[in-house]
Amino acid sequence: MLNKDEKSAIITQFAKSANDTGSSQVQIALLSKRINQLSEHLQKFPKDNHSRRGLLCMLGRRKAFLKYLEKTDFKSYSTISQSMKEVV
Repeated sequence: MLNKDEKSAIITQFAKSANDTGSSQVQIALLSKRINQLSEHLQKFPKDNHSRRGLLCMLGRRKAFLKYLEKTDFKSYSTISQSMKEVV
């Protein structure tokens, strides 16, 4: 799980405004960070099938956010795609 400091750092990096915590960009970045942490966990514990299911659900949710962002705001989509590699 993300601690408060990591989460607030990601939110400030990807937020559109000061009070923005729910935009697609912020949610994609937070999901990417959690996906990476869960992937590391699954490398240590490969038989943890409950966590694997959660990972697959998060991947689907992130994919849907990316698809939505690509349709509505392609410029933001391209910048978040490039900057996600930095968060990872």
